[in-house]
Formats: sequence, C-alpha cells, structure tokens
Amino acid sequence: MERKIVPDVIGQKQLLLELPGTATVRDAARRMHDREVGAVLITNRGRLEGIFTERDLLMRVVAPGRDPEITLLKDVMTKKPDTVEADSPATVALSRMTERRYRHLPVMKDGQLFGIVSRRDFTGEDISAVEDVFGHEQTL
Repeated sequence: MERKIVPDVIGQKQLLLELPGTATVRDAARRMHDREVGAVLITNRGRLEGIFTERDLLMRVVAPGRDPEITLLKDVMTKKPDTVEADSPATVALSRMTERRYRHLPVMKDGQLFGIVSRRDFTGEDISAVEDVFGHEQTL
C-alpha cells in the first residue's frame, strides 16, 4: 500500500512555525533554531504567502551580505511556493522536491495550510521508489 502524506508521513496537524512577511530574518532564524526546523512558513491572515528556508538564509541573506537584523522575510522568502495536498501519495511530494531541488514542501488540506513535509520525513522505501523513477540518487 502506498503511503500518503497525511497521516503516514507528517501525522496529524502540526504546530507550524509561521511568521508574517514583516518579521526579520534574525527573528526567523532564532525561531527556526529554537524549534529545530529548517523552514518557516510566511503567512498573512492564515494564507500562505511564502516560505523561508535555511537555503534562503544562506543564498539570499548571508552570501550577499544583508543584515539579518533589518532584512524582512518578505524581501528574501520564496514567494508562492509549491504545495502538496494532504491526501497525496508520499512519492508525489518526494518526487516534486527531488525534481525541483528543494527540501521543504507546504501541505494543504481543504484549501487551508495544514503542515509542512521535509525530505527527512521520508523513509528509505519512499526515497528508493523516487530514485527508481529518476534512475539515480539525487542529493539535496
């Protein structure tokens, strides 16, 4: 039986790390550190506007020399990120993350933000199934 995103991969509704686009990068980094997560969802009145990840921190803030104390998330987030439906097969989400080269994917349920799935949430069996499709291992 093929695993589904919910509840097989991420379980029931998660306590999500959400911040507004007006929050600073420093605030996001501290909260990501405290929660031991690699991404924060940028929301406005419950609506997903973007995602800010460890990779965004490196590529859009640190490398170009931006000041995290004053840089706003709305200026460095990935806008309108891809999402996956909660009832999607796990391999669909993992394939999308592998093909498009990202590690975090917001999960929607009934039009609402429900959770987030990370590449590390998947089992070796899921990864093997996706590697069979791509013909080789993809490292992210």
